[in-house]
Amino acid sequence: MGLFSALSVSASGMSAQRLRAQVLTENLANAETTRTAEGGPYRRKAVVFESAGASNEFDAALASATNSMDGGVTAREVVLENSTPERRYLPGHPDADKDGYVLFPGVNPAEDMVDLMGASRGFQANVSAMSALKDMIKSSIDLMR
Repeated sequence: MGLFSALSVSASGMSAQRLRAQVLTENLANAETTRTAEGGPYRRKAVVFESAGASNEFDAALASATNSMDGGVTAREVVLENSTPERRYLPGHPDADKDGYVLFPGVNPAEDMVDLMGASRGFQANVSAMSALKDMIKSSIDLMR
């Protein structure tokens, strides 16, 4: 793997972690949302990552045999989780059912904050790798003078 392809791997990691952070902040912002356009409470979202290197079985076998790491990571999809909504007794709430219960999203703000810190650290690790690669490229250019 060349130095410039390693830069693209770090860039793909930064892009994936940025999307993860956006989804996590959306979850945190909607932790108390009881009514959405689709009906019912907000449903927690999660990002699914996959390797961007192998597009088929042959590519995966070739990359494994040559110890190649080209490609980086990509966000395959954003999925809605099937967590059960939390029922709270709030009879005066506009979204309360006939028994006075309101369905709240199954979002745990503490868990999402920890995941958000992980996304931030993953982004920062890719920034550090990119910075180290930039320094290596600069040193290589200086050696060729």
